[in-house]
Amino acid sequence: MAIVPLSPIGSPRDQVCDDRTFGEYRETLAEREQVLDERRAKVQDGWGPKYLERLHVRGKLSARERLAKLIDPGTQVFEVGTFVNWGLSFGDRGLESPGAGVVTAFAQIHGRWCMVIANDNTVASGSWWPKTPEKIERAQTMALRLRIPTVYLVDCSGLFLPEQSRSFPGGTGAGHIFKMNSLLSANGVPQIAGVFGDCIAGGGYMPIISDRVYMTEQAYMVIAGAALIKGAKSTNITSLDIGGPEVHVHQSGCADVRVPDDEIALHCIRRDVAKLPSSGADFYRHGRGAVEPFHPAGELAGLIPPDHREVYDATQVLARLCDQSLFWELMPETGEEMITGVGRIGGLYAGFIINRQGLVGDPERCDRKRPAAILYRGGIAKISAFSRACNADGIPIIWLQDISGFDVGAEAEAQGLLGYGSSLIYTNSTNDVPMFTVLLRKASGAGYYAMSGLPYDPIVQLSSTISRLSVMEGRTLAIATYNTKLDDDFEIVATDPAERAEIEAGMKAVAERIEADMDPFVAGRQMDTDEIIRFDELRPWLAALVEMAYQNTGSRRIKNPRIWSLHDLAVISSGPR
Repeated sequence: MAIVPLSPIGSPRDQVCDDRTFGEYRETLAEREQVLDERRAKVQDGWGPKYLERLHVRGKLSARERLAKLIDPGTQVFEVGTFVNWGLSFGDRGLESPGAGVVTAFAQIHGRWCMVIANDNTVASGSWWPKTPEKIERAQTMALRLRIPTVYLVDCSGLFLPEQSRSFPGGTGAGHIFKMNSLLSANGVPQIAGVFGDCIAGGGYMPIISDRVYMTEQAYMVIAGAALIKGAKSTNITSLDIGGPEVHVHQSGCADVRVPDDEIALHCIRRDVAKLPSSGADFYRHGRGAVEPFHPAGELAGLIPPDHREVYDATQVLARLCDQSLFWELMPETGEEMITGVGRIGGLYAGFIINRQGLVGDPERCDRKRPAAILYRGGIAKISAFSRACNADGIPIIWLQDISGFDVGAEAEAQGLLGYGSSLIYTNSTNDVPMFTVLLRKASGAGYYAMSGLPYDPIVQLSSTISRLSVMEGRTLAIATYNTKLDDDFEIVATDPAERAEIEAGMKAVAERIEADMDPFVAGRQMDTDEIIRFDELRPWLAALVEMAYQNTGSRRIKNPRIWSLHDLAVISSGPR
């Protein structure tokens, strides 16, 4: 029987990083994570206490209050898309839409991971803003890929009309939500909807395809609301009269159950989720439970330098993510710039791929070193083969990015890096195993693509507060922009003081603009990343995602560990026996 040869990795913190450096790193990171916490709180506050009080006066709960009552007591919610539309304003009045006016989150209900999509009814009565449809569709896509139940908490007054041209048309416009409803249904993913209030136009279509639809006494679903009916047909009638529970539960059949209030609706949704198949994760743990890393995960914040130019030992990161700090590294002799291997997280096996930092050996010149955090031929082939093997074995893959890009130059081209890179891209594009990507620091150039960046459809992409997503660094782009004005050492050629000052100012402006664009909150705003997290949240996030990957039995082949392709790969790569 082939066992998984997990071995201890990592070292005690004081052997890796001295107290002063560790403290400096943590202090710098703490400042950034405090900003993260403050901005999260602002998004969660919606439009503020006044709008929350209005709901309570009407006997209604807010989206986040509903979510808190829906989930299993004491469990953690993992929100995605928190910072969509962050810092933007809309319409003539310059209104903000915190979180794009919708909460999307992974949450546990009766021990089953679900995707919950809840209109934030403190923000313009749950209207759909620019990016709101895309955020909902992204959440639906995550649920579809993981085959986890999807719960809609609907309280939506339709499109935010002053910006309708930015959310109604196009391939990811509001109408695509309903296609995603259909795809979820076609793939057997359970959908349950609770309608708690306004449900107008597109908001009215969203719950209909769900397997179960609950309506409270304050809820209505209409193609057009009372105001539009009055204008179009000169008819005085309320929206409840047009499409309340009396109509849709007892006459049209567009809803299934009528309930008195929010609390009862949430209780009914929980009861329905409990009737669904339970999670397969415990079966795939093979009798093993979750065990904390031997080297504490909380130390990550002091071991990863906030300055992307400083190096660290990537093995120490893995040691603080994997259960018991145990890991099976595969193909260690090939592509030294990359680490590939298997560890448990939350008791479940996952494949890990991470960039080394610092200097590594050069196989072409044994007496030389070359920088890591770059993809060379050996590393590309290695992670491509590892990715294919994990896909064949049904093992979810975690990509931990801190990459500067691909090797470049005459030698790289002669070695066929374009071809090796294309093979890796093909592999990651065609894998059907769940893949999750984390941007630890640098995510640069084509290396970001090759390591399963968001364009290559990882189910979730997470960013740290120090991540930097770009084609190249600001200083590098400034040099490229002003290349004709510089000598071979990148010094300004001009001797005229005014011209020199103009070039210096221009290069500084380019560098500063690029640096600002790298801000993870910019990526979050544009949906170029799914969520920004603290380093002390990384292991809980990964444990939750990996458990979701094993929840739905039968959605993909998951081999018993004794017949993994990885065992064959380990033997072949280590030479003949």
